[in-house]
Amino acid sequence: MEKLKVLFASSEAVPFAKTGGLADVAGSLPIALEELGVDVRVIMPKYASVKVKASEATIGKNVKVYFVENDDYFNRKELYGDKFGDYHDNLDRFVFFCREALERCKSENFAPDIINCNDWQTAPIPVYLNTNYKFDPFFSNTKTLFTIHNMAYQGLFPKDEYPKLGLDWVLFSIDYFEFYDKVNLMKAGLVYSDAISTVSPTYAKEILTKEFGCGMEGVLKTRVDVLSGILNGLDYDQWNPETDKKIFKNYSAETSGDKCINKEALQKELGLKIDRDIPMIGLISRLADQKGLDLIAKIIDDLLNLKIQFVLLGTGDNKYHVLFGKMAKAHPKNISVNLKFDATLAQKIYAGSDLFLIPSRYEPCGLGQMISFKYGTIPVVRQTGGLKDSVTEFDAKTMQGNGFTFEEYKPDRLFAAIKKGLSFYNNKETWSGLVKKVMNLDYSWNASAKEYVKLYNKILKKGE
Repeated sequence: MEKLKVLFASSEAVPFAKTGGLADVAGSLPIALEELGVDVRVIMPKYASVKVKASEATIGKNVKVYFVENDDYFNRKELYGDKFGDYHDNLDRFVFFCREALERCKSENFAPDIINCNDWQTAPIPVYLNTNYKFDPFFSNTKTLFTIHNMAYQGLFPKDEYPKLGLDWVLFSIDYFEFYDKVNLMKAGLVYSDAISTVSPTYAKEILTKEFGCGMEGVLKTRVDVLSGILNGLDYDQWNPETDKKIFKNYSAETSGDKCINKEALQKELGLKIDRDIPMIGLISRLADQKGLDLIAKIIDDLLNLKIQFVLLGTGDNKYHVLFGKMAKAHPKNISVNLKFDATLAQKIYAGSDLFLIPSRYEPCGLGQMISFKYGTIPVVRQTGGLKDSVTEFDAKTMQGNGFTFEEYKPDRLFAAIKKGLSFYNNKETWSGLVKKVMNLDYSWNASAKEYVKLYNKILKKGE
């Protein structure tokens, strides 16, 4: 039987370039697919951060990663924009990338059964396959899956840039690219792809509503028969306290008592009081409205009255830099605010914290809760998107559940969930049992990759 051939098109992938969760998926899912016998290849732009000299590299055992080169477009420090905003030529950059991705298939003589496109940067690919390449025999059997990682980022551009796509003006209409007199790349990708997926089952339902659909709920409702949600997985080769070289002391579910050594070492490094009995609450996040930081700002004083330590790591909107900077000055013994991107410190926070906050307004999938499970750190989350699919309320009587949750987007609901978590923290036997339990949860890519293979095969059968 011939191998299933998949091209995974992404604007970023670890270990080469990353701004968010898309890169983790693009660097991990193809490896899991390869282990299931799929002939999978990845294509991405060759940014300045890509230190490989050749035009391709390898991840996993033998997953080829093709790089699209163009120094004028991609040899820049950042991926999509700088401190002044998005790059003015982003439409040119990613139209070029999408066209080159299709041409690279031909030059490599790799005719994919499925091209798995990801987010707006790859949305023109399904369009081109149905227009400019419609009668190209090379792609006669190629189908497309468009995966949404975050509905809020759609690739919006002024109408006068539409000719850069090289398509007939007839497609600049309400049925295809046009969105409030602008070019919307994601919209066209949703219309033209053979199937649509997103990164959790709950988010797949949420984006059909006005609250989460970001203006695309109407388009998605017309395609609901080909819309599905598959929860992202976690790469345990990267996230594992037994083997993690970045943390202070390795530990496992069996030796979870050693977790407190990481906590004390982190307290020392951050200048906090060294005391293993003080509950430490961690937050690692992009500092944006989506992440529920306004809720934390409203309860922080009450939270500190509970005699806890709060550690934050992240960068983002200036208003949050100012806000958390002020908090750190007001409470230097209880708060450590780290306004930067620091992968090593992130892993130390996962290993040293007792509770991990993810109070997001919306969260397509979220990896933070899965990482915190593995490190024996109990998540406190809002019931939305992938958080709802992976974190369930803990019940000490039955030992069912794996975290602490709240539903209404209100500061007092978040505060109540944290207080509930802290009440169990003070019962060492119950807490130890919960820590061991969550460390043994399996959110590896293996199960998710099998779901993708099922979906790919379903798309191909529909196309027969």
